[in-house]
Amino acid sequence: MSLTVRRVAAGLLAAALLVAIGCSRLTQENFNLVEKGMTFEEVQTILGAPTESKSVGIGPLSGTAATWDDGKTRIEIKFVNEKVQLKSLEKSTPDSG
Repeated sequence: MSLTVRRVAAGLLAAALLVAIGCSRLTQENFNLVEKGMTFEEVQTILGAPTESKSVGIGPLSGTAATWDDGKTRIEIKFVNEKVQLKSLEKSTPDSG
């Protein structure tokens, strides 16, 4: 096997392992990348698909509440007419007892 093929194979293996161990996209850094006015699609590019999403529409207005939760970090984002308006981040703390 050539050196190039080995490097490509090693890179693919490393990428697969990162996916397999579940590297979460729910980080403070990614949360900070989400800005008011971003579209739902732009946010999904940063955070991935939400674990929960609920939408309502009244006349020309639409609203969506989306949640990303990995059991350790919870990000909630409110969209009005497909644009970010509010966001929050909560990190769970381990029980001390």
